[in-house]
Amino acid sequence: MVIDLDKCTGCMACSVACQAENNISFRADESNKVRSITWMEVYSLQNGKDYPEHQVTYLPRPCMHCDAPHHSPCTFVCPVNATTRDELTGVVSHVYPRCIGCRYCMVACPYHARKFNWWDPTWPKSMEAMLSPEVSTRMRGVVEKCTFCNHRLNKARSKAILDGADLKTVTYTPACAEACPTKAIAFGNLQDPESEVAKLAKDPRAFRILAKLHTEPKVIYLSKHQWVHRLADNSL
Repeated sequence: MVIDLDKCTGCMACSVACQAENNISFRADESNKVRSITWMEVYSLQNGKDYPEHQVTYLPRPCMHCDAPHHSPCTFVCPVNATTRDELTGVVSHVYPRCIGCRYCMVACPYHARKFNWWDPTWPKSMEAMLSPEVSTRMRGVVEKCTFCNHRLNKARSKAILDGADLKTVTYTPACAEACPTKAIAFGNLQDPESEVAKLAKDPRAFRILAKLHTEPKVIYLSKHQWVHRLADNSL
């Protein structure tokens, strides 16, 4: 996934689309952000200067789906192997019925990309009919996270098999990328040199969050502002 921060307006369409697509529950009072659930968090970054030099950039943050040589930080610490990385697709998934809620993965994740389910999921009656049948709801006491809309990949694969197409050519678009009005989010196969994301990843503006940790996140950001690059690496 490549996210162009120079195009992002902070409209939160990606976050709303993610919540609707993946059956993310919410409570009547969402003021406690420590215990709320958001798979696609949108942060506001500021350069710390006064007007007229003041600048603001918005940074959407899904799960990074780390691709470190031997393991992802979260998969390494899980005692019940509830979170695993698919070596074929690179997607880091979470098996909810297997999760015991120890939250080791939340501690290990340097990007704060995992959320703990403090309550049983509830929705207003009028919204229950809008729940997606392709994504299971999560019970209280488990951790959940962005999956890059992996159910869409499975659906695209099933269609390819029925059509007799080559599985290597299967493509799909996550809900966040589909909903982005400025097309700031691009998604595809980084291993395909002809793909859009592979070309964008070579852009001089490209950087990764906390690159110094060598977690090799699959989410790449683009920004022309060097102060954004510095903030992304926790540089003071």
